[in-house]
Amino acid sequence: MQHWARRLEQEIDGVMRIFGGVQQLREIYKDNRNLFEVQENEPQKLVEKVAGDIESLLDRKVQALKRLADAAENFQKAHRWQDNIKEEDIMYYDAKADAELDDPESEDVERGSKTSTLRLDFIEDPNFKNKVNYSYTAVQIPTDIYKGSTVILNELNWTEALENVFIENRRQDPTLLWQVFGSATGVTRYYPATPWRAPKKIDLYDVRRRPWYIQGASSPKDMVIIVDVSGSVSGLTLKLMKTSVCEMLDTLSDDDYVNVASFNEKAQPVSCFTHLVQANVRNKKVFKEAVQGMVAKGTTGYKAGFEYAFDQLQNSNITRANCNKMIMMFTDGGEDRVQDVFEKYNWPNRTVRVFTFSVGQHNYDVTPLQWMACTNKGYYFEIPSIGAIRINTQEYLDVLGRPMVLAGKEAKQVQWTNVYEDALGLGLVVTGTLPVFNLTQDGPGEKKNQLILGVMGIDVALNDIKRLTPNYTLGANGYVFAIDLNGYVLLHPNLKPQTTNFREPVTLDFLDAELEDENKEEIRRSMIDGNKGHKQIRTLVKSLDERYIDEVIRNYTWVPIRSTNYSLGLVLPPYSTFYLQANLSDQILQVKYFEFLLPSSFESEGHVFIAPREYCKDLNASDNNTEFLKNFIELMEKVTPDSKQCNNFLLHNLILDTGITQQLVERVWRDQDLNTYSLLAVFAATDGGITRIFPNKAAEDWTENPEPFNASFYRRSLDNHGYVFKPPHQDALLRPLELENDTVGVLVSTAVELSLGGRTLRPAVVGVKLDLEAWAEKFKVLASNRTHQEQPQKCGPSSHCEMDCEVNNEDLLCVLIDDGGFLVLSNQNHQWDQVGRFFSEVDANLMLALYNNSFYTRKESYDYQAACAPQPPGNLGAAPRGVFVPTIADFLNLAWWTSAAAWSLFQQLLYGLIYHSWFQADPAEAEGSPETRESSCVMKQTQYYFGAVNASYNAIIDCGNCSRLFHAQRLTNTNLLFVVAEKPLCSQCEAGRLLQKETHSDGPEQCELVQRPRYRRGPHICFDYNATEDTSDCGRGASFPPSLGILVSLQLLLLLGLPPRPQLQVHTLAASHRL
Repeated sequence: MQHWARRLEQEIDGVMRIFGGVQQLREIYKDNRNLFEVQENEPQKLVEKVAGDIESLLDRKVQALKRLADAAENFQKAHRWQDNIKEEDIMYYDAKADAELDDPESEDVERGSKTSTLRLDFIEDPNFKNKVNYSYTAVQIPTDIYKGSTVILNELNWTEALENVFIENRRQDPTLLWQVFGSATGVTRYYPATPWRAPKKIDLYDVRRRPWYIQGASSPKDMVIIVDVSGSVSGLTLKLMKTSVCEMLDTLSDDDYVNVASFNEKAQPVSCFTHLVQANVRNKKVFKEAVQGMVAKGTTGYKAGFEYAFDQLQNSNITRANCNKMIMMFTDGGEDRVQDVFEKYNWPNRTVRVFTFSVGQHNYDVTPLQWMACTNKGYYFEIPSIGAIRINTQEYLDVLGRPMVLAGKEAKQVQWTNVYEDALGLGLVVTGTLPVFNLTQDGPGEKKNQLILGVMGIDVALNDIKRLTPNYTLGANGYVFAIDLNGYVLLHPNLKPQTTNFREPVTLDFLDAELEDENKEEIRRSMIDGNKGHKQIRTLVKSLDERYIDEVIRNYTWVPIRSTNYSLGLVLPPYSTFYLQANLSDQILQVKYFEFLLPSSFESEGHVFIAPREYCKDLNASDNNTEFLKNFIELMEKVTPDSKQCNNFLLHNLILDTGITQQLVERVWRDQDLNTYSLLAVFAATDGGITRIFPNKAAEDWTENPEPFNASFYRRSLDNHGYVFKPPHQDALLRPLELENDTVGVLVSTAVELSLGGRTLRPAVVGVKLDLEAWAEKFKVLASNRTHQEQPQKCGPSSHCEMDCEVNNEDLLCVLIDDGGFLVLSNQNHQWDQVGRFFSEVDANLMLALYNNSFYTRKESYDYQAACAPQPPGNLGAAPRGVFVPTIADFLNLAWWTSAAAWSLFQQLLYGLIYHSWFQADPAEAEGSPETRESSCVMKQTQYYFGAVNASYNAIIDCGNCSRLFHAQRLTNTNLLFVVAEKPLCSQCEAGRLLQKETHSDGPEQCELVQRPRYRRGPHICFDYNATEDTSDCGRGASFPPSLGILVSLQLLLLLGLPPRPQLQVHTLAASHRL
């Protein structure tokens, strides 16, 4: 077998030496040494410069934010409240007006809205990816708030003055994107004006629930939610509680910590979490699922619930926010005030706020609940129906904002958010936030107002930050990344969420963006702590196509970005320390090389693909490379490579590489007969963006990415020594390869390493494309005992010759498998169409033996950014699937009302209708059709790579009477494993099948992960206490008596099948104190 292996190695090496042209390309570079310079990437200088540029970019936004916040506070302070203000008194552009006019069932159309809505003209703006109007602001008001209420009209009145400040900000900084004021009343005023992106169904957008608003409106929180599950809590009341808890969880961000418990006579956590855990997306999902399992039984025991909550908050042995501490209790009512518990745990300092929620329809005395909240610096709320849930589970933020307002200028600090999806179509953004305070006083000599007016925000698109990073000087495998205090990436080449319009921020941890190891944990910790550092590490990287794992060396360098919570890192392979910079000052040479880009030269010089880079500002992009090349040529006929509107570095390098690869054709490829060695094509790809394929006709079957930096073969060749084989990608679910017209090939590539004056770099990759069928035949001959061209002789049992892979293919299985475990070549004709498949799908028994004998190592990881097809729809409702809460469509349907289920809910739900509550569907349902939308999910990925065994190895697969002997040996200077095995004699030897295919997963076990949380730091500021805080406004019960006339009218309307339309009214407990 070792003899066969040597023959295979020699054949591969010989072909690559003749056709690959590695040595010849080195000589070509040296012959053209006067046409380029070797530049050095100095990591520390590079990363500090980029960090400084990002700091300057964000600082300009900070100045704009401060001007806006100051102006807003002054405008509101000067504003005179008008009790008799009317809709027709206010002129503004309602961002949802066009959508509502197009909707014949819109409430405003039906009622004939009196609002003086402006009609604007818009122009397409590529910076916003939207149509905008720079002369006006737009206003968005949540669906469940009545536009004509006095509170909203006064809000619209005073915020109108912000328009001029928005416009002036843009004049000073034309790069500004969305400038937004999110009001505590729910009104959003943003600039420039653009129509709202209305979803297909109900628009549930409320600025107060956006991640940036929540972060800007209060300091981090440690929250314990306790839910009364005594026997009196049943039916709709319990469902309202479950929904309320889920909505409450949605008001928390990754800077917050939370736990949820249920109580009757005893208290117990609803999930596997026994202490406060970070309120990240995955932990909140666990809570939401666990809450649905709560069952009502037993008697109410407030003492048990509160003691559990205080114990949770006093646990100092865990990671937590260490800022605002609060208990949120949901109950249907009770008489016990548990004063002894508060005296023991919370008085006299009252460091823990208590918020109480009376849920459902009942006749219990709510005074004890009010007392608990009022004596513990909290607030009392009522949730009589589903329509009251959203507003009353977010109003507590007003209370938490009091210390911030009272702190004044000290609290006026800009915070930068996690990455999230912009609601108006900008894509991924971060937002700078600044709270806006109410500076009014209730009267002369009175205490100043302590309520937050809202949050000012300015968006920065991630693409704008990326433009400040080096583009192509870092090479294909170098990159810049940035993380925040939670360790979440702000910039990273692997930050690619597959779903959009999600409500949650994009929280991809640095250790999930890359393959985690101890070195990266140390780097992450140092960056979170705001340190500078540099470290060279040996680590694993996943290939671009996510099929392979490579062990590589990387240099990490990092610095903090001043005045922000971000830290910036630079990753460079050793071979990217230096790079080439073309110096084509000779215009005659420019023209000569440029002619090799013209399609008229392709027949003789080979086909050229050019990387779709931004060479010039006026260059039209296209996904079709032929069209892109055409656009490029047309532009180059109008401008020169030295034009100011073009990127001279990119253009000069592209043209230089065009000439250098053409010389490779001239010196090596043109005079060779590819058919002699059964080659379909030869190729070269370069850092400059050229991929040249020879002959021209081979380009028709070229499927690799025209951008070398995004081509898996290119990046892997740079990271691996020797020849890298890449079989065609085959999915197990797809039909086998069709071996027709000799078009199926296997790529073999290798990096070209240059040493120039002691400086080493890899500016190009060359390779060949093997004819699969011809090389399969050649493989059998090379792995045989043939010495010349004589006819092979089959060895029988009595012969003295050795069996081989050619004549004994009925008895022996001979294969070449690559380092990812994918089949490359086989001596079995029936396996040729399975080339490219994971070998376990071809021979599960043999692949398992190779894995068990350490030829392969397995690496498992999770993709948290995947998109999955929607699950079959379940019941609808604001609660998660499985909890039935009626939708608007249900309430407007007579058939539903005549059902037994509806009438059992009718008396309790009608209360909500009378007080103008809005019955909501699940957000996923409201913001798009669940039948068509993909949703974010977790996928488990498994890759295999070569293990520690590097020598020839023999072993027996022990299966009793079906045992198999196999031999395996790595081929030198390649990524191939040569395996010879006896064919299985019977089928009883089947063992477990190794899986490589990506599979849907729930991710790692959250209950275990929270026991070893990743290192993080919270924001540097905390405002949770102020001695001057006035806690007298602490909530009161609803005192509006139901109208018998409305009750009777509604019942008659419903019985007659005439659906009433609820009048939407803003009703916030603190609204009257805001303005």
